[in-house]
Amino acid sequence: MIRILQRLGFAAGLAVAAHASADTLIHAGKLIDTEEGTVLTEQTLRIANGLVVKLESGYTQAGPADQVIDLRAHTVMPGFMDMHTHLSDQMNPKAYSEGFQLNAADYAYRSVGFAEKTLLAGFTTVRDLGDTDRVTVSLRNAIKQGIITGPRIYTAGKSIATTGGHADPTNGHSHKLMGHPGPKEGVINGIADAREAVRQRYKEGSDLIKITATGGVLSMAKNGQNPQFFEDEVEAIVKTAKDYGMTVAVHAHGAEGMKRAIRAGVDSIEHGTYMDRETIKLFKKHGTWYVPTISAGKFVADKAAIDGYFPPVVVPKAKAIGPQIQGTFAKAYKAGVKIAFGTDAGVFPHGENAKEFGYMVEAGMPPMAAIQSATWSTAQLLGITDEAGSLSPGKWADVVAVKGDPLKDIALLQNIDFVMKSGIVYKQGGKAR
Repeated sequence: MIRILQRLGFAAGLAVAAHASADTLIHAGKLIDTEEGTVLTEQTLRIANGLVVKLESGYTQAGPADQVIDLRAHTVMPGFMDMHTHLSDQMNPKAYSEGFQLNAADYAYRSVGFAEKTLLAGFTTVRDLGDTDRVTVSLRNAIKQGIITGPRIYTAGKSIATTGGHADPTNGHSHKLMGHPGPKEGVINGIADAREAVRQRYKEGSDLIKITATGGVLSMAKNGQNPQFFEDEVEAIVKTAKDYGMTVAVHAHGAEGMKRAIRAGVDSIEHGTYMDRETIKLFKKHGTWYVPTISAGKFVADKAAIDGYFPPVVVPKAKAIGPQIQGTFAKAYKAGVKIAFGTDAGVFPHGENAKEFGYMVEAGMPPMAAIQSATWSTAQLLGITDEAGSLSPGKWADVVAVKGDPLKDIALLQNIDFVMKSGIVYKQGGKAR
């Protein structure tokens, strides 16, 4: 009996060993080295256990158990990362009334479809910068557990605002419904509130902190750019976030709000519409990342021309701020500000994130730099360069590919042909699997 068990154990061991030796080989006609900004030709990516094992020159012959994916007619890149999304929602003409009609479960079910669209568009990792009912915390967990399909999510949960500021959830409500939201609801006034709000986000499972340092376009308030935090409040948020191992992303359109936030030590500024020369100097001095969101600016500017799409208080802000973001991006890039890719998806339809590449190139950024902004630069912002950002041994096997050469035609990135995340293929031949 012992000998039989030993034989069975030995046979099982051989089966495990054979399974462990089965790798996935991707034969790539062109492969973009996003860390170096170069293009390699005729390469083989060897993938096992969700990681890149080896990058080999030439088309390596497969072993008996290996799977080969033929991308010889493609350009292969690391999975893209979008640093500014809102997966729990999507702007539409009814968005301002839906908050009174929908429940948390409604937003959660919607987010499942939005997440899948995002992944199939080639974005294997995202930051979510402000959600409804902590939906993206649960969404992140469900994706991690393999229950649903979507990108890897780093979520801020509920954005932190000031009373009446952008992201105060009761703006525009009747006086009876306004109440007095506080740190638990993501609304602060003063240093003590600021600290409590950060700790509440940590308690709820957020990965990072998002604050709205200035007015915004889509909130039910008239000013789209005024500073809305005192500098000591931002400092309190940053210091508390660091104690909890969290970074701080900052919505800001107006220059004064940006300056206060950068001096306080935040990690990224989103939108940045009215940055001036002094603001640019601060970006460079402090090494703060700029996340442009050109796509959202163009979308709100277009929709503001449609009568009734936005409430009257939103329209003048959308018309004034939206068209300027691409010009701001061009100025920031030329000045040498560090730029990480981000779109504000959810303001515009999810799955259209790659349009941002075209807008960046149109504004003067070379295609290679635009691709690096969504791979190597975003990995730096997230602090995950050991895990992602390039197709190097030991990193996540997050791989996307397009037919043709996106360095010659950046619009090709809007038609991703192949998507792999953590070694699992989700799209091949342009079709979801």
